[in-house]
Amino acid sequence: MSPVIVAALYHFARLPDFAQLREPLHSVCEQSGIRGSLLLASEGINGTIAGSRTGIDAVLAFLRADPRFASLEHKESLASQMPFARLKIKLKHEIVTMGVPGVDPEHLVGTYVDPQDWNALIADPNVLVVDTRNAYEVKVGSFRNAVSPDTESFRQFPDYVARELRGQEQRPIAMFCTGGIRCEKATSYLRAQGFEKVYHLRGGILKYLEQVPEEQSLWDGECYVFDERVAVGHGLKPGQTRQCDACGQPLSPAEQASPDFDPGISCPHCIAQLTPQRRAVLEMRRAQQAAQHGSAPDCDD
Repeated sequence: MSPVIVAALYHFARLPDFAQLREPLHSVCEQSGIRGSLLLASEGINGTIAGSRTGIDAVLAFLRADPRFASLEHKESLASQMPFARLKIKLKHEIVTMGVPGVDPEHLVGTYVDPQDWNALIADPNVLVVDTRNAYEVKVGSFRNAVSPDTESFRQFPDYVARELRGQEQRPIAMFCTGGIRCEKATSYLRAQGFEKVYHLRGGILKYLEQVPEEQSLWDGECYVFDERVAVGHGLKPGQTRQCDACGQPLSPAEQASPDFDPGISCPHCIAQLTPQRRAVLEMRRAQQAAQHGSAPDCDD
Protein backbone atom coordinates (compact mmCIF):
# COMPACT_ATOMS: atom_id res chain seq x y z
CA MET A 1 0.00 0.00 0.00
CA SER A 2 1.33 3.44 -0.93
CA PRO A 3 1.89 5.86 1.97
CA VAL A 4 -0.55 8.71 2.47
CA ILE A 5 0.75 12.16 1.53
CA VAL A 6 0.00 14.83 4.17
CA ALA A 7 0.22 18.39 2.85
CA ALA A 8 0.18 21.42 5.16
CA LEU A 9 -0.47 24.71 3.39
CA TYR A 10 -1.38 28.33 3.88
CA HIS A 11 -1.31 31.47 1.79
CA PHE A 12 -2.28 35.06 2.52
CA ALA A 13 -4.14 36.68 -0.37
CA ARG A 14 -7.01 39.10 -0.93
CA LEU A 15 -10.09 36.88 -1.36
CA PRO A 16 -13.26 38.97 -1.26
CA ASP A 17 -15.04 36.06 -2.98
CA PHE A 18 -13.78 33.39 -0.57
CA ALA A 19 -17.29 32.07 0.11
CA GLN A 20 -17.72 31.29 -3.59
CA LEU A 21 -14.47 29.30 -3.61
CA ARG A 22 -15.71 26.73 -1.12
CA GLU A 23 -17.90 24.59 -3.38
CA PRO A 24 -15.49 24.19 -6.33
CA LEU A 25 -12.62 23.46 -3.90
CA HIS A 26 -14.77 20.93 -2.03
CA SER A 27 -15.69 19.26 -5.32
CA VAL A 28 -12.06 18.91 -6.43
CA CYS A 29 -11.05 17.49 -3.03
CA GLU A 30 -13.87 14.94 -3.07
CA GLN A 31 -13.16 13.88 -6.65
CA SER A 32 -9.48 13.45 -5.71
CA GLY A 33 -10.17 11.35 -2.60
CA ILE A 34 -8.81 14.03 -0.27
CA ARG A 35 -9.60 14.37 3.42
CA GLY A 36 -8.53 16.97 5.91
CA SER A 37 -9.42 20.46 7.03
CA LEU A 38 -9.18 23.73 5.09
CA LEU A 39 -10.15 27.26 6.16
CA LEU A 40 -11.09 30.01 3.73
CA ALA A 41 -11.32 33.68 4.68
CA SER A 42 -11.01 37.05 3.00
CA GLU A 43 -7.30 36.98 3.94
CA GLY A 44 -6.46 33.60 2.32
CA ILE A 45 -6.39 29.85 2.90
CA ASN A 46 -4.99 27.59 5.62
CA GLY A 47 -5.15 23.90 6.44
CA THR A 48 -3.85 20.36 6.12
CA ILE A 49 -5.06 17.74 3.66
CA ALA A 50 -4.13 14.12 3.02
CA GLY A 51 -4.51 11.61 0.23
CA SER A 52 -2.72 9.94 -2.66
CA ARG A 53 0.11 11.55 -4.60
CA THR A 54 -2.23 12.07 -7.54
CA GLY A 55 -4.98 13.51 -5.35
CA ILE A 56 -2.75 15.99 -3.52
CA ASP A 57 -1.21 17.13 -6.80
CA ALA A 58 -4.67 17.69 -8.29
CA VAL A 59 -5.81 19.90 -5.41
CA LEU A 60 -2.58 21.92 -5.38
CA ALA A 61 -2.79 22.40 -9.16
CA PHE A 62 -6.39 23.59 -8.80
CA LEU A 63 -5.41 26.14 -6.16
CA ARG A 64 -2.32 27.42 -7.99
CA ALA A 65 -4.33 27.90 -11.17
CA ASP A 66 -5.87 30.87 -9.36
CA PRO A 67 -3.35 33.74 -9.81
CA ARG A 68 -3.88 34.72 -6.18
CA PHE A 69 -2.53 31.32 -5.10
CA ALA A 70 0.16 31.00 -7.77
CA SER A 71 2.98 31.27 -5.23
CA LEU A 72 1.31 29.03 -2.61
CA GLU A 73 3.86 26.84 -0.85
CA HIS A 74 3.17 23.63 1.04
CA LYS A 75 4.99 21.16 3.27
CA GLU A 76 4.66 17.39 2.90
CA SER A 77 5.09 14.43 5.18
CA LEU A 78 4.02 10.78 5.02
CA ALA A 79 1.57 8.77 7.10
CA SER A 80 1.07 5.02 7.10
CA GLN A 81 -2.71 5.50 7.11
CA MET A 82 -5.19 8.29 6.46
CA PRO A 83 -4.88 10.74 9.40
CA PHE A 84 -8.27 12.40 8.85
CA ALA A 85 -11.73 10.94 9.22
CA ARG A 86 -13.42 13.33 6.77
CA LEU A 87 -13.12 16.45 4.64
CA LYS A 88 -14.00 19.83 6.14
CA ILE A 89 -13.82 23.18 4.33
CA LYS A 90 -14.93 26.05 6.57
CA LEU A 91 -15.52 29.74 6.01
CA LYS A 92 -13.91 31.95 8.67
CA HIS A 93 -13.22 35.59 9.47
CA GLU A 94 -9.48 34.80 9.69
CA ILE A 95 -7.40 31.82 8.53
CA VAL A 96 -5.53 32.04 11.83
CA THR A 97 -7.43 33.90 14.51
CA MET A 98 -5.65 36.70 16.34
CA GLY A 99 -8.69 38.95 16.58
CA VAL A 100 -6.81 42.19 15.85
CA PRO A 101 -8.13 44.20 12.87
CA GLY A 102 -5.62 45.54 10.38
CA VAL A 103 -2.82 42.97 10.80
CA ASP A 104 -1.56 42.50 7.24
CA PRO A 105 1.18 39.89 6.64
CA GLU A 106 0.97 40.59 2.90
CA HIS A 107 2.59 44.00 3.34
CA LEU A 108 4.32 44.02 6.74
CA VAL A 109 6.12 41.00 8.14
CA GLY A 110 9.32 39.98 9.90
CA THR A 111 12.55 38.73 8.36
CA TYR A 112 12.43 35.11 7.19
CA VAL A 113 15.19 32.81 8.38
CA ASP A 114 15.80 29.53 6.55
CA PRO A 115 16.01 26.34 8.64
CA GLN A 116 19.74 25.99 7.87
CA ASP A 117 20.39 29.43 9.41
CA TRP A 118 18.03 29.13 12.37
CA ASN A 119 20.49 27.51 14.82
CA ALA A 120 22.97 30.35 14.51
CA LEU A 121 20.25 32.94 15.17
CA ILE A 122 18.75 31.34 18.28
CA ALA A 123 22.17 30.48 19.72
CA ASP A 124 22.85 34.20 20.13
CA PRO A 125 22.17 35.01 23.81
CA ASN A 126 20.95 38.48 22.87
CA VAL A 127 18.10 37.03 20.80
CA LEU A 128 14.79 36.39 22.55
CA VAL A 129 13.34 33.15 21.12
CA VAL A 130 9.53 33.01 21.37
CA ASP A 131 7.35 29.97 20.70
CA THR A 132 4.09 31.47 19.39
CA ARG A 133 2.11 28.24 19.83
CA ASN A 134 -0.24 27.34 22.66
CA ALA A 135 0.84 25.76 25.93
CA TYR A 136 -0.46 22.27 25.11
CA GLU A 137 1.63 22.28 21.91
CA VAL A 138 4.75 23.62 23.62
CA LYS A 139 4.69 20.84 26.22
CA VAL A 140 5.14 18.23 23.46
CA GLY A 141 8.38 19.84 22.28
CA SER A 142 10.12 23.14 21.56
CA PHE A 143 13.48 24.71 20.75
CA ARG A 144 16.00 24.86 23.55
CA ASN A 145 15.82 28.04 25.60
CA ALA A 146 12.64 29.21 23.85
CA VAL A 147 10.12 31.24 25.84
CA SER A 148 6.48 30.13 25.87
CA PRO A 149 3.75 32.82 26.07
CA ASP A 150 1.71 30.17 27.95
CA THR A 151 -1.39 30.90 25.88
CA GLU A 152 -4.49 28.77 25.44
CA SER A 153 -5.31 30.36 22.08
CA PHE A 154 -3.57 32.63 19.58
CA ARG A 155 -6.03 35.39 20.51
CA GLN A 156 -4.05 35.83 23.74
CA PHE A 157 -0.79 36.60 21.93
CA PRO A 158 -1.33 40.41 21.80
CA ASP A 159 -1.87 40.40 25.58
CA TYR A 160 1.43 38.53 25.99
CA VAL A 161 3.19 41.16 23.87
CA ALA A 162 1.75 44.00 25.97
CA ARG A 163 2.58 42.24 29.24
CA GLU A 164 6.01 40.73 28.54
CA LEU A 165 7.58 42.28 25.44
CA ARG A 166 6.71 45.96 25.73
CA GLY A 167 9.92 47.89 26.36
CA GLN A 168 12.03 45.42 24.35
CA GLU A 169 11.36 47.00 20.95
CA GLN A 170 15.08 47.15 20.12
CA ARG A 171 15.87 43.56 21.10
CA PRO A 172 16.13 40.91 18.37
CA ILE A 173 13.14 38.57 18.63
CA ALA A 174 12.99 35.22 16.80
CA MET A 175 9.62 33.48 16.60
CA PHE A 176 8.47 30.11 15.36
CA CYS A 177 5.34 27.98 15.07
CA THR A 178 4.24 24.69 13.50
CA GLY A 179 4.08 25.60 9.82
CA GLY A 180 4.75 29.33 9.78
CA ILE A 181 1.30 30.89 9.57
CA ARG A 182 0.99 32.09 13.16
CA CYS A 183 4.42 33.72 12.87
CA GLU A 184 3.29 35.57 9.75
CA LYS A 185 0.67 37.34 11.85
CA ALA A 186 2.79 37.52 15.01
CA THR A 187 5.72 39.19 13.26
CA SER A 188 3.37 41.52 11.36
CA TYR A 189 1.74 42.50 14.64
CA LEU A 190 5.09 43.14 16.34
CA ARG A 191 6.35 45.23 13.44
CA ALA A 192 3.17 47.32 13.59
CA GLN A 193 3.77 47.78 17.33
CA GLY A 194 7.22 49.24 16.76
CA PHE A 195 9.44 46.19 17.18
CA GLU A 196 12.26 46.49 14.66
CA LYS A 197 14.36 43.30 14.72
CA VAL A 198 11.78 40.59 14.24
CA TYR A 199 12.62 37.21 12.70
CA HIS A 200 10.67 34.04 12.02
CA LEU A 201 11.48 30.51 10.92
CA ARG A 202 10.64 30.00 7.25
CA GLY A 203 8.37 26.97 6.86
CA GLY A 204 8.01 26.60 10.62
CA ILE A 205 9.02 23.68 12.80
CA LEU A 206 7.90 21.18 10.18
CA LYS A 207 10.36 22.47 7.60
CA TYR A 208 13.13 22.57 10.22
CA LEU A 209 12.53 18.96 11.27
CA GLU A 210 12.45 17.95 7.61
CA GLN A 211 15.65 19.70 6.55
CA VAL A 212 17.97 19.90 9.58
CA PRO A 213 19.76 16.63 10.50
CA GLU A 214 18.85 15.34 13.95
CA GLU A 215 22.47 15.42 15.10
CA GLN A 216 22.56 19.18 14.38
CA SER A 217 19.10 19.93 15.72
CA LEU A 218 18.31 22.26 18.61
CA TRP A 219 14.77 20.88 18.82
CA ASP A 220 13.80 18.86 21.90
CA GLY A 221 10.81 16.51 21.90
CA GLU A 222 8.20 16.19 19.17
CA CYS A 223 6.07 18.64 17.22
CA TYR A 224 2.32 18.61 17.82
CA VAL A 225 0.28 18.44 14.61
CA PHE A 226 -3.44 18.88 14.08
CA ASP A 227 -4.32 15.44 12.75
CA GLU A 228 -4.54 11.89 14.02
CA ARG A 229 -0.76 11.42 14.06
CA VAL A 230 -0.80 13.85 17.03
CA ALA A 231 2.95 14.59 16.78
CA VAL A 232 5.94 14.09 14.48
CA GLY A 233 9.67 14.00 15.14
CA HIS A 234 12.84 14.55 13.14
CA GLY A 235 12.42 13.62 9.50
CA LEU A 236 8.67 14.17 10.08
CA LYS A 237 8.30 10.60 11.29
CA PRO A 238 5.22 9.91 13.45
CA GLY A 239 6.04 10.40 17.12
CA GLN A 240 5.16 8.64 20.35
CA THR A 241 2.74 11.29 21.62
CA ARG A 242 -0.90 10.25 21.87
CA GLN A 243 -4.02 12.34 22.39
CA CYS A 244 -6.53 11.78 25.16
CA ASP A 245 -9.85 11.11 23.46
CA ALA A 246 -11.71 12.37 26.52
CA CYS A 247 -10.14 15.83 26.95
CA GLY A 248 -7.92 16.28 23.88
CA GLN A 249 -4.66 16.83 25.76
CA PRO A 250 -1.49 15.39 24.14
CA LEU A 251 0.08 12.67 26.27
CA SER A 252 3.75 11.77 26.53
CA PRO A 253 4.78 8.10 26.79
CA ALA A 254 5.15 8.59 30.55
CA GLU A 255 1.60 9.98 30.82
CA GLN A 256 0.31 7.08 28.73
CA ALA A 257 1.87 4.72 31.27
CA SER A 258 0.02 6.43 34.14
CA PRO A 259 -2.74 4.45 35.89
CA ASP A 260 -4.94 7.50 35.27
CA PHE A 261 -4.80 6.88 31.52
CA ASP A 262 -7.72 4.81 30.28
CA PRO A 263 -8.03 5.22 26.48
CA GLY A 264 -11.18 7.11 25.59
CA ILE A 265 -12.07 7.64 29.26
CA SER A 266 -9.44 9.63 31.17
CA CYS A 267 -5.84 10.75 31.49
CA PRO A 268 -3.75 12.49 34.18
CA HIS A 269 -5.11 15.84 32.95
CA CYS A 270 -8.82 15.06 33.22
CA ILE A 271 -9.15 12.25 35.77
CA ALA A 272 -10.06 14.72 38.53
CA GLN A 273 -13.10 15.90 36.55
CA LEU A 274 -14.33 12.40 35.68
CA THR A 275 -17.72 11.80 37.29
CA PRO A 276 -19.49 8.41 37.29
CA GLN A 277 -22.02 9.84 34.84
CA ARG A 278 -19.36 11.05 32.43
CA ARG A 279 -17.49 7.75 32.69
CA ALA A 280 -20.66 5.90 31.69
CA VAL A 281 -21.14 8.16 28.66
CA LEU A 282 -17.51 7.80 27.57
CA GLU A 283 -17.53 4.02 28.01
CA MET A 284 -20.64 3.81 25.85
CA ARG A 285 -19.00 5.96 23.18
CA ARG A 286 -15.85 3.85 23.25
CA ALA A 287 -17.86 0.66 22.84
CA GLN A 288 -19.81 2.14 19.91
CA GLN A 289 -16.65 3.31 18.15
CA ALA A 290 -14.95 -0.02 18.68
CA ALA A 291 -17.95 -1.77 17.16
CA GLN A 292 -17.87 0.57 14.14
CA HIS A 293 -14.15 0.34 13.49
CA GLY A 294 -13.27 -3.02 14.91
CA SER A 295 -10.50 -1.39 16.94
CA ALA A 296 -9.77 1.43 19.32
CA PRO A 297 -11.53 4.69 18.38
CA ASP A 298 -9.75 7.09 16.07
CA CYS A 299 -8.68 10.46 17.42
CA ASP A 300 -10.73 13.40 16.17
CA ASP A 301 -8.83 16.60 15.49
